[in-house]
Amino acid sequence: MRAVLVVNPKATTTSERSRDVLVRALRSEVDLAVRYTRRRGHATDLAREAAEEGVDLVVTLGGDGTVNEVVNGLMTADPPTVTGGTSADRLPALATVPGGSTNVFARALGLPREWPDGTSMILEGLRLGRSRTIGLGRADDRYFTFCAGFGLDAAVVHRVEMARKRGRVSTPSLYLRAAVNQYFLGSDRRHPMIRLERPGEESEGELATAIIQNTAPWTYLGEREINPNPDASFDLGLDVMALRQLKVASTSRTVTQMFSRQPDPRGRQVLRLHDVAEFTLVAARPQAFQLDGDYLGEREKVRFISVPAALRVIC
Repeated sequence: MRAVLVVNPKATTTSERSRDVLVRALRSEVDLAVRYTRRRGHATDLAREAAEEGVDLVVTLGGDGTVNEVVNGLMTADPPTVTGGTSADRLPALATVPGGSTNVFARALGLPREWPDGTSMILEGLRLGRSRTIGLGRADDRYFTFCAGFGLDAAVVHRVEMARKRGRVSTPSLYLRAAVNQYFLGSDRRHPMIRLERPGEESEGELATAIIQNTAPWTYLGEREINPNPDASFDLGLDVMALRQLKVASTSRTVTQMFSRQPDPRGRQVLRLHDVAEFTLVAARPQAFQLDGDYLGEREKVRFISVPAALRVIC
């Protein structure tokens, strides 16, 4: 089996020594080439090249941002023709070694949080031929694996990214402070300006923010799962939770519901949609936008599509 390991050398929870251990372990099972990312977006190019070379497996070592780039490289590749099988069979399988601070995608697949344990499970999956096919989400022309945000959620991600550029370490407390500051100081809580449109359905207007999930959980706060849409699944369409207004009382109640052991956010200010194939978010003015925890700037309009049975993953 030919494989390519795409390494983000800035991955927060790994070192050069741990990378060497991982490479030796993988080479005990596969014919491995190692490629390092040099800039943002480089992992997309490396994964696309690997798929077009006809490799069997692409392994990532990095966080959710690295995984997202690799997935986009695989999904936009033109691999050698494979006779029979599904569209996912045309592409290399994906294995994800957790190397970031949160690793939502890897943990959603059932992998342990720490990279040594995750590596062991991946090696076992390779030996046993254990894999599954998952669906993805697509926002305009970019794919995502577990979540997207439009509005408040994405603005919080932006605040965290700016703090990390100033040398701050990504921690649950950093996210909480960013969320509180954005909510009280950076949000127009009085004038919801997002509209959700679905083919053949009446539009939902005057929404303040929206969270989109391709699986559950949406994210983690340390070891704690956070689940606005607990029924979201890799095997179904997209799930949406939107808030109509950002009033203090109703928003606090919704956040408390999301953090509960059995989350099921409800209320007059909450819009929930389950297993949706396609929808579009339109804003009266540009809104912050993120995919898989990476801030992508501001948008006035984003079209979301569920892409079923898109990719094989080792689990």
